[in-house]
Amino acid sequence: MEVEFTARQVKISKALRTQAEEGMERIARILGKTARASITFGAQRHVQIVELTVQARSQTIAATGKADTLEAALREAMEHAENQARRYRDRRLEGKRLPKGEKVLTAPPVARPKARAALVIAEPGDGMPASARAKARASIAVHSFPNRATVVEPHILKSGEAIVLRPMTIEEAVKDAEFRDRDLLIFRNPGGDMFVLHRRRDGQMELVEIP
Repeated sequence: MEVEFTARQVKISKALRTQAEEGMERIARILGKTARASITFGAQRHVQIVELTVQARSQTIAATGKADTLEAALREAMEHAENQARRYRDRRLEGKRLPKGEKVLTAPPVARPKARAALVIAEPGDGMPASARAKARASIAVHSFPNRATVVEPHILKSGEAIVLRPMTIEEAVKDAEFRDRDLLIFRNPGGDMFVLHRRRDGQMELVEIP
């Protein structure tokens, strides 16, 4: 895997570079050798920050690590990126296992109610032969309804981790969602507008603006 290193107000030691290359080799075994990666080392006050971005064929992985040392921050970013790569690989394998007929969702067949036959009773003198009266039948559809409607109670989990209190930009929200390893994030931008950021089944992040 091709890896690009960037240092901002910090120095990348040889041991740190070796640690990054070993971690990217593990991710390359999951995503493939054709993936490209960029690692940015920086510092903000007393916090060491490592930002990691991996570009695969149809997936972009972004992870951030923050710690007291660059080694710990790099280790944290690598763990987040490796977990995302495994989830992406599992989704691809699960889609390949299904036959083509099962990948297309089709509506179940509609069961037709059985028709109950009833004899047509003819009055004497109506001009219909006896054999015709015996063969004449009418189809009556019989419907059965349940006595009580089935109500399924939703399973609700309350979580405050999906809501960000401080304002942030869309780029910061994407990085924060990847750092928290969450598929749903609700936040406000500096202008006060509220957005919902969530991950779709194909792994892409989708942004929804709340009016």
